[in-house]
Parts: sequence; C-alpha cells; structure tokens
Amino acid sequence: MKPRKNGNYSWECPRCQKSTFDFPAISRRDNKTEICSQCGVDEAMADYFGKSDNWLDKAKTGPSERP
Repeated sequence: MKPRKNGNYSWECPRCQKSTFDFPAISRRDNKTEICSQCGVDEAMADYFGKSDNWLDKAKTGPSERP
C-alpha cells in the first residue's frame, strides 16, 4: 500500500484491478487474499446462487475480465 499525503492508503484489488481506499474483504476462494468490498459481495452472491467464480484460476492462466 502507498501512503498518501492525507494519511489514507490506496491499494489495488487483485480481483478487479481497481484502486480503492476501502477496508479489504477476504476472498472466499482461498481465505487469505484481500479483495475490495465489492468483489467480496460479488463472491458471496456467486456462492449463494451456486455460480462458478474462481477468479484465482483465471488470474494464474492469463488476463481476466471481471464477471
């Protein structure tokens, strides 16, 4: 994370590659990777509706697009 002049920290979500200042969520896919809160909601909804959403596999094999 990079400190900013006003004391806030920005970081890039590894799932959607967007810069954010939000407090991170923990990915449900490996229970250790920090992702942005919106991606956390997306993963939870995918699990609830039984949809496949393993972005970690896609990230290892090449560029990915956000679902």
